[in-house]
Amino acid sequence: MADLHIEDFFKDAAKILNQLYLNFPKKSSVFVEDISGEDTPDEYGLHAPRHQACFGCMLWLSEEGYLRFESTIRQDAIDQAVLTQKSFSLLSRVCNDPKIIELAERSGDPLNNTPSDLQTNINLIRKIQRKGTSTQLAEAMQRLLFRE
Repeated sequence: MADLHIEDFFKDAAKILNQLYLNFPKKSSVFVEDISGEDTPDEYGLHAPRHQACFGCMLWLSEEGYLRFESTIRQDAIDQAVLTQKSFSLLSRVCNDPKIIELAERSGDPLNNTPSDLQTNINLIRKIQRKGTSTQLAEAMQRLLFRE
């Protein structure tokens, strides 16, 4: 993938969904700086483009039905956020996409077929996040989010 902003989008989406999965079903706040790193607003207080893109990713995930939230905290966070049924079901199901499994295996983090290493979509995404490249993560997230 040549477009770095698209790779950043998928990286952010993976982190956001993973954070909400770890807190599910409890509602929680998701802060942009926890996802995309520290922000340095300009002299007018405007956020950096990277920060704005990450916040945009949060809003997009909500608009597309992957998460719900009650409000925003300026452009710094979404508050009282939780995965939707669509998203929870997608992340917790056993992966049936051989390409995602292959990407996880190529990431250098070996897969086992034991119950502790269940090949759910979220576990494979986590493996790719830990050891894979941003391109591998982007490809896996694209396949996961847009397979329909």
